[in-house]
Amino acid sequence: MISSLPRAAIISLASALVLFLSIAPPTAAAHRAASNRITVEGANAQPLAVFDADEALGASIDGGAKDEAAAVFRNANLAAMRKSRFPRLAYRLRTELANEAWHWSSEGQWSDPAHNEGYWTGNSSADTKGLVTFGYKLPRRGNTIDQANNDGYSRLDDGDSSTFWKSNPYLDQHFSKEIPGRPQWVVVDLPKHMPIDAITIAWKQPFARRYAVQYWVGADEYEGRWHDFPQGVVCDGRGGTVTLKLAQAAISTKFVRVLLQQSSSISDAAGSDIRDRLGFAIGEIYLGTMNAGGSIIDVIHHGTDRTHQTILHVSSTDPWHRAIDRDAETEQPSFEALMKAEIIQRTPIMVPAGLAYDTPDNALAELYYLQNHHIPFDRVELGEEPDGQMISAPDYSALYLEFARHLHASFPKITIGGPSLQDGIADTWLDPDPDESWTSQFVRYLTDHHGLDQLGFFSFELFPFDNLCGSIPDKLLGRDLVMDTLFKRLKKDGVPRSIPWVITEYGFSAFAGRAMVEMPSALLDADMIADFLGRGGSAAYLYGYPPDQLLDGDQNCSGRGNMMLWEMNDVGQARWAMPAFYTMRMMKTDWAGPGRNMLYRATTILHDDRGRALIAAYPILRSDGQWSLLIINRSSTAVTTRVAFKSALPGRGGPLHIMQYSSKQYLWNAREGHPSLDRPPEETRAKGWDTPIPLPPLSLTVVTGAGPVTTMSK
Repeated sequence: MISSLPRAAIISLASALVLFLSIAPPTAAAHRAASNRITVEGANAQPLAVFDADEALGASIDGGAKDEAAAVFRNANLAAMRKSRFPRLAYRLRTELANEAWHWSSEGQWSDPAHNEGYWTGNSSADTKGLVTFGYKLPRRGNTIDQANNDGYSRLDDGDSSTFWKSNPYLDQHFSKEIPGRPQWVVVDLPKHMPIDAITIAWKQPFARRYAVQYWVGADEYEGRWHDFPQGVVCDGRGGTVTLKLAQAAISTKFVRVLLQQSSSISDAAGSDIRDRLGFAIGEIYLGTMNAGGSIIDVIHHGTDRTHQTILHVSSTDPWHRAIDRDAETEQPSFEALMKAEIIQRTPIMVPAGLAYDTPDNALAELYYLQNHHIPFDRVELGEEPDGQMISAPDYSALYLEFARHLHASFPKITIGGPSLQDGIADTWLDPDPDESWTSQFVRYLTDHHGLDQLGFFSFELFPFDNLCGSIPDKLLGRDLVMDTLFKRLKKDGVPRSIPWVITEYGFSAFAGRAMVEMPSALLDADMIADFLGRGGSAAYLYGYPPDQLLDGDQNCSGRGNMMLWEMNDVGQARWAMPAFYTMRMMKTDWAGPGRNMLYRATTILHDDRGRALIAAYPILRSDGQWSLLIINRSSTAVTTRVAFKSALPGRGGPLHIMQYSSKQYLWNAREGHPSLDRPPEETRAKGWDTPIPLPPLSLTVVTGAGPVTTMSK
């Protein structure tokens, strides 16, 4: 965890640090800047942060599609992963993105064991057999799309009268203790603005006694407001199949919402499981305009395939499922496989627990399972990417508090956190108050419900650039603005600084493209995470740990690429080290030393014509007494650097060790689909800090050596 040291302790270790970079690019403008000397300086010997590299720098491993785990867990690939030297691991939960329940153990108990269905709780004492565990599709699913394989569909417009969507019973006041319980909703996402004046709802049990049919008015889905249809409010719903004339004249809209406010709390299911009668259930929805005969001209497309049905979104989904619902196409590596492969090492891992599509009891059993099998873990992250799945902040927050309190009752010392946002800047979707971000609503809910103490860390993912077109080096120069904007937003949203902030996945972009296998993306990783630590971040986990293969870009201009430390050859074995492998290993083993590393401030005045810094420098004083300076040349021009310390007495401080990585070591061959030049960083020596150090274009350099004799700064 990042922390600050008392000033007296800092002075006893080192005095104030100021570094001077003397840079001489070939252009006249650059010469004028160099004549002023570029200055990088620490702030009165007070480090920005102190971190342990084994704790702060990690990697993430995720679930995948069918047979991906078998490809990753080959001996050659495991050996390549271990070369990355990431003892800290974050386990990601792909099943949560797939709208599926996760069976983290192959053995467990159904709430209705006679029929092998209901709500699943894994066996915390069993030994899981096999390499992988599985997700289970939810037969009461309401969302058309998901963020995993995206091969499911909504039961609200599947054209099958025997199926239905049901909301999550854990959002009912019986479990949430929120009175009244959380309102639920169904949103019809029409392909364009369409005239609407009627709806048919085929209710199932439990139906809604009180509900409203609404339409969205706004510039887009982020700015606007819901309005009740003139005849769309129902206060005495009685279930069955109901057709409502919503307005005398059709209203044009793109989004229609059915807001469910009071449940009948009735179930026709056999048995006494209270969850069967909590929430709301709808079989099918028909929407459009009413003809003269009183029938609806339906604009919704109904089908059992996401490409053949109108897109529907729901507030939540019941995690009820059956043994036959196992999804063979979505796998999670088993905890035992990670241990046997030594992917889980001496450092405890951060583990996920399903939240939106799971139960508190299954999450608790998972922690007991880890404890019983001596699998080290210290952080539990609840859910994954709720903002990207259009889950409202209050709904996620209500579930978060239920799960966190349930887990803490048995594991009071475990750190529980979330919400694992897909981006640190999370806006609300179809929300009537756009001034309140998703994150601010989350923090406010926890505060208002006396639950902020349940948030042990704040987590989010960071992939700064959606668009991989245009100049990639230019995007690297824009990284400072990305981080400035992020931290200002999180401060405005009220995220506590007293708890760790954790980046659970990061990389250049969440979309595939050639930029991911070229030098600027790796430089961004190093630059971004060093900056994150300096701003008080606690830990960051690189995405793309396992070897992988190229993917076609999501945009016509983006080319082929992938987030990965190693590229596989045609037979699925790690063959080529990507730039991210070398730059991250340089950060882990050359820049940061074992134990405590004190990170100091560094600023430069060399900028491009848009005011963006061309050189980034991150100096640390390591626990071995060595100064280590991470320097990133963000520009496409070679420069020369000199390093000096403020208030230093004459003397060089001894020889310097230099590691450098640039196009001299790596070149990408887009035609062949693998590097044409793939060498380790270059290792050189220098006499002392006053020695000029060349920085190649778009390069990463680590300079390490004893500091010169210094005097006290006042």
